[in-house]
Amino acid sequence: MKRVVAAVVLSLSLVASTVSAQAVNTLTQKEKTEGWRLLFDGKTTDGWRSARGGGFPSTGWAVQDGTLTVTETGGEEAGNGGDIVTTRTYENFELQVDFKTSPGANSGIMYFVDLDLMPWHNGHGSPIGFEYQVLDDALHPDAKRGKDGDRTVASLYDMIPAAKDKPIKPVGEWNTARIVVRGQHGEHWLNGVKVLEYDLDSPEFQAILAGSKYKVFPSYGHGGKGYILLQDHGFPVWFRNVKVRELAGSGR
Repeated sequence: MKRVVAAVVLSLSLVASTVSAQAVNTLTQKEKTEGWRLLFDGKTTDGWRSARGGGFPSTGWAVQDGTLTVTETGGEEAGNGGDIVTTRTYENFELQVDFKTSPGANSGIMYFVDLDLMPWHNGHGSPIGFEYQVLDDALHPDAKRGKDGDRTVASLYDMIPAAKDKPIKPVGEWNTARIVVRGQHGEHWLNGVKVLEYDLDSPEFQAILAGSKYKVFPSYGHGGKGYILLQDHGFPVWFRNVKVRELAGSGR
């Protein structure tokens, strides 16, 4: 009898745990109190538009099964529907995004995006901004380009590599990106672990900037306001639980 009772209690506990688990694309009351706001409701494209202007892209993206999905178009950067951006800019903020990649995929979560800077590929590539790299490090060749792994997943693209012991989950499983920007200080997190940080006004960062391809843009690397962007790089990639909260600009 004791074993039966124990089994029933365990079963009820598992059911209760499942019921109490937070639904995808929702906020808890605690998160709401802390100032978090959803940037994707899991059903519509409200709050997003094409980085090229106008409304949401008619191709290249889909809302399906509670995700914002980049559809397969052969891997060209912003070659189909193009990137999508928030309908307003952000300055001091904390952003959290769940992402999942397909084998060999490339994408990115960009911030400090300036829509007036779109110099690549005769204006058909992505605009300029800081990029939290989303990549299949094992299969996409970009992981071996750049310097010291600064094009691998969770890195500040082409600038600062993520920690080599970063806790990445396998392709096809959900990972959680977190970006924190306050004043001149920025951080990238992956699955609850901080994998890099920088200070825009530090000699170290200025040296990195001077040696990067972004040095030709006078406004790059100075923070300030910018759009948040999800990149269409032509590979299937999924985003969900996209949420942000604004922070006081208190510096470090």
